[in-house]
Amino acid sequence: MDQLVSFEALLFPSDGRNPHMVALMTSPMSVPDPHAPYSTLPSRMPHPEVYMDYIAEGLGPRAWHYHLVEALDGMNKKFVHPYVIYYPTVSRDGMPFPINKCIREIQGRSFREATAWRGNIIVAKYRESPFSSMVNGSIADFPILRNYFMTHGAPQLYADIDRKMLL
Repeated sequence: MDQLVSFEALLFPSDGRNPHMVALMTSPMSVPDPHAPYSTLPSRMPHPEVYMDYIAEGLGPRAWHYHLVEALDGMNKKFVHPYVIYYPTVSRDGMPFPINKCIREIQGRSFREATAWRGNIIVAKYRESPFSSMVNGSIADFPILRNYFMTHGAPQLYADIDRKMLL
């Protein structure tokens, strides 16, 4: 029987605490990985919801989305080990998640509430596919992620969800 396997990932807490490493658990997945159509590696479902406060319970991966970061702006080559950012989308009470103070501080004067990252954000690394070949991250990834968050708001889908909750 397959077991849970964990990978080191970076957590950006929404309450303003410093980013720190957490063990991102993954479990075997029976559906093929959509990002690796020819992969023979078994797919694994990450469980970032464990670290997401106020997330709807019982929805599993339907309560969060992910965004791939394969390069920084201005790079002409992709990262050897790209990043996958997990962010919450469905809250327990239907209200918007709190703005992530840690990322807000990183963005400084370029912060815009309309595209704010909300809730606890978990960032993991992978090799070829985010669902079949995750690798351990480290705190040394923080400068690259800080550079990404300084110039990028949350994905548009995330902003649309927040707008719908406010209406």
